[in-house]
Amino acid sequence: MTENQDLPAKKGKPTPSRKEQEAANRRPLVGDRSKEGRAAERAKIAEQRRIAREGMMRGEEKYLPSRDRGPQKKFARDIVDSRFTAGELVMPSMFLFLITTATNIYELQLISLVLMWGLFIVVILDALIIGRRVKKLMIAKYTEANVEKGVAWYAGMRSLQMRPMRLPKPQVKRGHKL
Repeated sequence: MTENQDLPAKKGKPTPSRKEQEAANRRPLVGDRSKEGRAAERAKIAEQRRIAREGMMRGEEKYLPSRDRGPQKKFARDIVDSRFTAGELVMPSMFLFLITTATNIYELQLISLVLMWGLFIVVILDALIIGRRVKKLMIAKYTEANVEKGVAWYAGMRSLQMRPMRLPKPQVKRGHKL
């Protein structure tokens, strides 16, 4: 080897002092920290959230959470949303149950307790039936090998929610046959 290959190339400028190097690296960890900068950042994030929420309400695929994405989940949502489910009665009946338990009439409390447990059983059975129906329709449409795992569970859980609380919002009117 020659001597030129053993020596590193020269920089052509002096090494900066530690103080100069630290000053060059000093900058805020986050964006603009001025009052106007923070306000603009908050407004930008709020606008992005609003757009994402509106997109999710409309059922746009790119704004949906991963659990709601895909054509099979959309098909399951449409099936669940096309009919009345017993799960829609749970919240109103819980309100009535609380009112009746506040009374001092023992018979009324007992009747409402039995009705509430009966409703829970009906809701569970309804969710199981909806899940099986969705799975059967999925197999008929996509073949058994192509049906996503958990679609029946997804449909059953959606049927437990009150209709106004469902996200994405139902695209199919109740009573519409699929």
